[in-house]
Amino acid sequence: MTSMIRVLLAEDQSMVREALAALLGLEDDIEVVAQVARGDEVLAAVGASGVDVALLDIEMPGCTGIEAAAQVHRTFPQVKLVVLTTFGRPGYLRSAMEAGADAFLVKDAPAAQLAEAVRRVLAGERVIDPTLAAAALAEGANPLTEREREVLRAAADGSTNAELAQALHLSQGTVRNYLSTAIQKLAVRNRAEAVRIAREKGWL
Repeated sequence: MTSMIRVLLAEDQSMVREALAALLGLEDDIEVVAQVARGDEVLAAVGASGVDVALLDIEMPGCTGIEAAAQVHRTFPQVKLVVLTTFGRPGYLRSAMEAGADAFLVKDAPAAQLAEAVRRVLAGERVIDPTLAAAALAEGANPLTEREREVLRAAADGSTNAELAQALHLSQGTVRNYLSTAIQKLAVRNRAEAVRIAREKGWL
């Protein structure tokens, strides 16, 4: 008898999560043994449920699926990680791979394709949506440094330079320099456009 593949599903939209769980449950060799709705619940759930594969949505409250993947990869390196996205942003693919993901797929892929990806990563393969892979290669690397990304993320809510400086424990001049450099690199006119472009490309 084939041993069951134990899977965790992390997805904040309950209807999507339940649909995925139901579809995967139809497979003879896959069992969804844990479900969470927040990124910051993933690590504990993986530890408690002893899963083989974690399916992680990118956009979740608490922390992103990519951040959760990095946590699981550090703590439970034997667990295979499949990152799912609604957004085909090239930067997400690169970030997911750097976080230790074994697969990167779009959420609207057929259920049979997702089930096959689960089996393939467990067999040691890496599975990447070919369209996203081509887009990531065409886009190139993220030009922003970690500090520039941090300042842009913090600036997304419209905070002033003084507020950013206080929140990030930096001087106002340093904040201004990081924002200015990010704006130049992204060839935009202001911080709002820089945040928008960086998000669209999956660089934040």
